[in-house]
Amino acid sequence: MDAKTFDKSRLPSRHVTEGPSRAPHRSYYYAMGLSREQIHQPFVGVASCWNEAAPCNIALARQAQAVKKGVKAAGGTPREFCTITVTDGIAMGHEGMKSSLPSREVIADSVELTVRGHSYDALVGIAGCDKSLPGMMMAMCRLNVPSIFIYGGSILPAAMGRRRVRAIRASMSRSSIWLIAPADPEASAPPTSVLSMTHGETTPGAATSIAAPVVTRSSTTIRGLVRLT
Repeated sequence: MDAKTFDKSRLPSRHVTEGPSRAPHRSYYYAMGLSREQIHQPFVGVASCWNEAAPCNIALARQAQAVKKGVKAAGGTPREFCTITVTDGIAMGHEGMKSSLPSREVIADSVELTVRGHSYDALVGIAGCDKSLPGMMMAMCRLNVPSIFIYGGSILPAAMGRRRVRAIRASMSRSSIWLIAPADPEASAPPTSVLSMTHGETTPGAATSIAAPVVTRSSTTIRGLVRLT
């Protein structure tokens, strides 16, 4: 795409890239290795909830790299950033559970602030936990810029030999029983080393029940993102 012919006069990123008064702003982008052409293309934020807190999030950074390739191929300039996640699977059963619900607001706030603060023109959000899914989409609704939400994916079932088992849910139930009537945990549930077999979200049912109505009613559209390019 020719940087000279792309009209950014109605895009938010014009505030940080266009005209003589924005030379200081452009210098920051040159410092990060962007070319003149990339600076004058639409800026697309690529936000993920990547961290090493849980299997729900561990693969999101790799998925973000694929998103960035797609943005570049469509004539945009991707700007990647991350936000936090508190995963219920590890936070529950102790004081950490008090952090779970507030994390949704922190995710929404941090994504909103990043996009507004840097005048990004569009947003692709990648998330994989029960609180990060709605948090990411709450930010999209607040921003009202062309946006795409990507679900990080579900974990595969555990395997006991050739048999697949819903091991995580079974283990949680058995753990509750064990607290009441202590027994050998290894004898009453599958070994914990095989409970979570892969990267991905461990409770897709809960997450998707939250995500579906938000996506349906959101003002963000794939068609709007395509129009940018």
